[in-house]
Amino acid sequence: MFVLTLLADTIRIPPHLLSQPTLNSVQTEIEKRYLNKIIVDVGLIICPYGQPLEIGDGMLVPGDGGAHHQVIFQAVVFRPFVEEVLIGVVKESNEGGIVVSVGEFFDHVFIPAYWMLNPSRYDEKSGLWVWTPRYDDDEEEGEDGEGNKTEESDVKQEGEENGGTIEEVTKETAGVDIEEEGEEENRFEIEIGSEIRFKVKAVNFTRITTTMKGVQATTTTTSHSSDRAFGLNGSSGGGTSSSTTNGTKESEGGNTNGEGKEDDNNGVVRKRSSSADLSDSSSEALPAPMQIVGSICEDGLGLTSWWKSSTEVEEEEGDEG
Repeated sequence: MFVLTLLADTIRIPPHLLSQPTLNSVQTEIEKRYLNKIIVDVGLIICPYGQPLEIGDGMLVPGDGGAHHQVIFQAVVFRPFVEEVLIGVVKESNEGGIVVSVGEFFDHVFIPAYWMLNPSRYDEKSGLWVWTPRYDDDEEEGEDGEGNKTEESDVKQEGEENGGTIEEVTKETAGVDIEEEGEEENRFEIEIGSEIRFKVKAVNFTRITTTMKGVQATTTTTSHSSDRAFGLNGSSGGGTSSSTTNGTKESEGGNTNGEGKEDDNNGVVRKRSSSADLSDSSSEALPAPMQIVGSICEDGLGLTSWWKSSTEVEEEEGDEG
């Protein structure tokens, strides 16, 4: 979730800080410029890590009283890797999916409808997503098979007594109500403010630029290839790539091949770019510079309260008492 990234930049020291030690002035300016900022293809800068590794000589620019230093430093960056499991809090819910906040510092996590646990549906009345699992379908089918025989004989007798056909009576006494009651019993709502466990499926970085054609958005997506996304080859893990500010690329957990894909021992991580015209969009509709696409479509994922054992529940109740 957090990684160390090497960055290089030109840091300007304003005139009123020239009397202080250069190291202190540079650290102060790095914190002002980078703290809580998102760098495209790198991630969200949390804080600088340690002292700068290298500080060049100060350069003076005509008409500017400050000193400009070439600086190389490390920073702690929030950049989850694909297939990493994270825990967050549900912030919003709509027909398209749910919005999750991680650590109360990153709110751009989206879990779309197609990555929900199956079967799930959106309840328009409550405005929440609902998971309605079906337990022991095979056992229920076996038990229902024996029960249906006795029910059919009763229905047949009832139909003969009432002068009706078997089909008419069976339609009236169908087990639709039983299925609806079962769904209500196994109803698990994804409530706002609940703690949720999800798996990272893609990390999107969007760069918004203004050109002669208007406002353009270029999105770079890092995700697994289609077979990895749906777990068809039974493997897990993978590498991610990032681009530093000085234009060099670094890879973690994999080697980049000529097509921009990264191979590791388990599978393939791919990066792809797409562009869109946002000239007619308002400033509020602009995409976030960094977005994480998550999934809860696996056992153990979803609200953490769904998967707690009876012992954990008793311990929590004891602590509250």
